[in-house]
Amino acid sequence: MIPVAAFFCLAQASFMGGPSFDAMSGGMKAWTSVSVLFALALPFALLWRDARPEPVFWCCAAAVAVFPYAPMPMLMALTGVLARRSDPRCTVRVSLAGLAASLYAELRDAVRPTGFSFWHQLFAEPGTGSNGVPAVVNASNATVIATAAVVALIETAAAVLLGLHIRSRARLHEADARAQAAQHHAENLQSDLTSQQLADAIAAEAHDTLAHSLSLIALNASALRTEASRLEDSPETRELAHKAEDIRRQAAGALDEAHSIINMLRDPAQAWEQLAPSADTSLTRESLDGLIADARNGGMRLNTWIDVRQLSDLDDGVAKIAYRAVQEGLTNARRHAPGQPVSLEVGVGPDQGVHLHISNPVEASDAGSSEDSATAEARNGAGLPGLAARVKSAGGACRFGEDDRHVFHLDVTLPWRG
Repeated sequence: MIPVAAFFCLAQASFMGGPSFDAMSGGMKAWTSVSVLFALALPFALLWRDARPEPVFWCCAAAVAVFPYAPMPMLMALTGVLARRSDPRCTVRVSLAGLAASLYAELRDAVRPTGFSFWHQLFAEPGTGSNGVPAVVNASNATVIATAAVVALIETAAAVLLGLHIRSRARLHEADARAQAAQHHAENLQSDLTSQQLADAIAAEAHDTLAHSLSLIALNASALRTEASRLEDSPETRELAHKAEDIRRQAAGALDEAHSIINMLRDPAQAWEQLAPSADTSLTRESLDGLIADARNGGMRLNTWIDVRQLSDLDDGVAKIAYRAVQEGLTNARRHAPGQPVSLEVGVGPDQGVHLHISNPVEASDAGSSEDSATAEARNGAGLPGLAARVKSAGGACRFGEDDRHVFHLDVTLPWRG
């Protein structure tokens, strides 16, 4: 666009001073030189059509009106304005201004004398108007002027139509993009609705089965405690009543947790708030003491080695995963190795991050098998693999399995910052 605009400007400017540059006056020579130099610089204003289309148009229109240029750079700027501005008032304003500037530029050249007019040169007979031969124009001045006016109208109409076409095409692409975005949004909403319906079905099933079973466990534990209180008072009956109360309390707590999870399935908006780290679900001194106390109250022989420093500065997300790791490790030992001694090692510090290690003996595996049932169930279940995935997502590492001495190990390392 820049070379084409420069060529059209130079074509008219070259005829302004007459057939001979040497025959011009001093002032005309200076004006012609300035016009030629500016004709090479003006088209570079088109580089700013994207950012400032209207100022570029008015600048080109003013230059075409002041200097003896063809209206080509102004018409290119006009197309840019119409393509980038959809305001109807702006469209009318720049279109009329472009038409006026185009008519003025073409008619200004057409009314000049034959030797000083680009349009007259177009109507000259071949072989005339160059090499010192005077131009012979067969057409009348009225014909030349009318032709220049018609050309001005045609070129302005072409610039306007081209700009409106580009704008319409851009609007069509934008409408297609919006339609695709709306379609994707509708598909996402349908997917969310299907997922929510599945979550509601799972929540209803969990409420009918899991909550019912936990309620029965709590009820039976309460009945067992009542029956134990009727027996003859002895250390054994008191111990039995105490165990029954622990079972009832734990079942009631599990029932509350089950209801909380069911509510999260039914209301995903509040689920993210409930899943956020809190004092009850993050690794703090209080929560760690609570896990250890619950394990020992449940009859677990638990040996601990705790070394925690600046625990309050631990990243919230890492603290929650660490808490779940300790909880899952103790639960796994309680389920698969009841009555066995359990070792818990917890080390937390800014330098080392978080290191958790839980180990417990397990029964010897069957002949011909390299791993015990607890290891196999842990690997096939969802508890430890799910924990390993959460630890990995935080940039840590989780390893578990049985060694040659039939001791099951769970080792978790987490960074200080997730």
